[in-house]
Amino acid sequence: MKRENTTAVNLYLALAYRFLILLVLYTLCRLGFYFFNHGLFQHVTLSKYLYMLWGGLKFDVSALIYINAVFILLQVVPAPFKYHDGYQRFCKWIFIISNSIGIMANFADFAYYKYTLKRTTATFFSQFSNEQNKFKLFMDFLADYWYLFILYALIIWAFVKLYELVRVKKAENFKWPDYVLQTVLMFAIALACLTGARGGWGSGTRPITLSNAGEFVDTPDQMSLVLNTPFCIFRTLKASKLKPVNYYDEPTLNTLYNPIRLPKDTAAFKKLNVVFLIIESLGKEHVGGLNKDLMGGRYKGFTPFIDSLIEQSYTFTHTYANGRKSIDALPSVISGIPSIREPFVLSVYSGNKTTSIAKLLGDKGYETAFFHGAPNGSMGFSSYTHLAGIKHYFGQNEYKKNEDFDGTWGIWDDPFMQYMAQTMNTLKQPFFSAFFSLSSHHPFKLPDQYAGKFPKGHLQVQEVLGYTDMALRNFFRAASAMPWYKNTLFVLCADHATVSYFPEYQTTPGYFSIPIVFYYPGGDLKGKADKNVQQIDIMPTVLNYLHYDKPYFALGFDAFDKRKDNFVVNNNDGTFSFYQGDYLLINDGKINLSLYNLKTDRLTQNNILEKEPLVAEQMEKYLKAFVQQYNNRMIANQLTAN
Repeated sequence: MKRENTTAVNLYLALAYRFLILLVLYTLCRLGFYFFNHGLFQHVTLSKYLYMLWGGLKFDVSALIYINAVFILLQVVPAPFKYHDGYQRFCKWIFIISNSIGIMANFADFAYYKYTLKRTTATFFSQFSNEQNKFKLFMDFLADYWYLFILYALIIWAFVKLYELVRVKKAENFKWPDYVLQTVLMFAIALACLTGARGGWGSGTRPITLSNAGEFVDTPDQMSLVLNTPFCIFRTLKASKLKPVNYYDEPTLNTLYNPIRLPKDTAAFKKLNVVFLIIESLGKEHVGGLNKDLMGGRYKGFTPFIDSLIEQSYTFTHTYANGRKSIDALPSVISGIPSIREPFVLSVYSGNKTTSIAKLLGDKGYETAFFHGAPNGSMGFSSYTHLAGIKHYFGQNEYKKNEDFDGTWGIWDDPFMQYMAQTMNTLKQPFFSAFFSLSSHHPFKLPDQYAGKFPKGHLQVQEVLGYTDMALRNFFRAASAMPWYKNTLFVLCADHATVSYFPEYQTTPGYFSIPIVFYYPGGDLKGKADKNVQQIDIMPTVLNYLHYDKPYFALGFDAFDKRKDNFVVNNNDGTFSFYQGDYLLINDGKINLSLYNLKTDRLTQNNILEKEPLVAEQMEKYLKAFVQQYNNRMIANQLTAN
């Protein structure tokens, strides 16, 4: 550091200056976050955004105090050695490195947010802990978002230069009054830091959490504009626990909503094979057969085979995922348990005794298998499927043909699905199997021989979905020649939706819309019902269709039931989206925030909460019943029928 280009100032003034640098950089990060994701926040006015920037300072101060606690302590300790050049150089690099990591976390969400619709939290690290190719994934991310890396490098360069503009003036003749004064200042600064980290002071002030961002926004999805990523990570490091609630007495609660499902009839159990096909990132938007109203009826989509399958299947007008991440999908689809706020399999309740369609059918003599072309520990799927009672796991380890490895995630969908068809042909009937695809995951690559073979569309994922659609066509062609085919009920759905292009899908319902399709080649299961259906409905729907004859636990509903008081619920960031009939209710866990009539307001532009209070009140009653059953049963470990 060249001293002639720096200014020597009082240590405490230098500390304040450096903290101010960080506040400016975090504000720039917030602006960058909005710039890269502005299409997801279309109704934010300039005045409202300025208010969000102001509110964001509270969360920035809290995060920066956590990050810089050691640096601050090293600067305010009442001792003369802290003025030495070597000591200050040591402190400088602690400051630069720790805050560079914090800024990097904010930058990561510039790109990652569009896939999850929430700021990254501490569970991100658990979610990817089992991946064997973390470095490759990171390099693929850099390759796709190289411009963010360059921008990040420029920001850090400017950060270092701004730090070096001032240096700490040396103290001369450090005497006992200096010890006293600096001790007082140390305690004053500690009190200020405690206040800043908590977000305020007073007996009524609790440490701020993610939900406090709601104070500065109009809708829950805007909260990410106020928050910063390091704050979200710090606030979720400690595993969150649910709180028991008692809105209703037990008889009333079970009348409103009871997750113990009883046999509906005395018909004989149908021993159909059951095959779940869970397709990575297959948002409903990409399926032409489910969007015949888009572009004046001219929209073709990117999945011609799935379109043809839908014509021979049963589906519904409104079908939703219960989460936005792959790790949310398996418990929802196979166990009928959605993730609320954080992934169920990463929560403190993941060790609860649960049931699953695999366990229940296994008790009926079914052979059970799971297929996923990634290395066997990927996403923790092998651990989950083992706990779910699935006996056989077939992954990249069992496939063994390394020449079909895609270089990032695992085996390309097309060869792996052929392997699956052949392997299923060796299973004893009846069998249950589930498949989770992977090729339509970022970085959205195709095998070389298929370059240019599929329409590209407006989004990267759409070309690769064309490839996976072809793989499905080839799978069904192979399966149709096998003896078990016509005795099999197929269920096709997505793990979650992904980035969207059309305004109709850049809404809260659109962000969770996926296909859910039931196909039975040996029967007459065809049609389309005007109904809300979700991933957690798949398990009870299949079991009831088979005339399963014992009680079981499932938080979803039978989609084929003629009753229409069922509901759909998802919770991605602490806020509930609750669908019932034609309506969507948004509730932050305490109060209703908005109500939309999706039949007349598909773009969710008209909040009718004040106009339709009785509708909101009725929906809130069912939402409270769901929350009471979910929370209390999770806490008490009562996720089975017994």
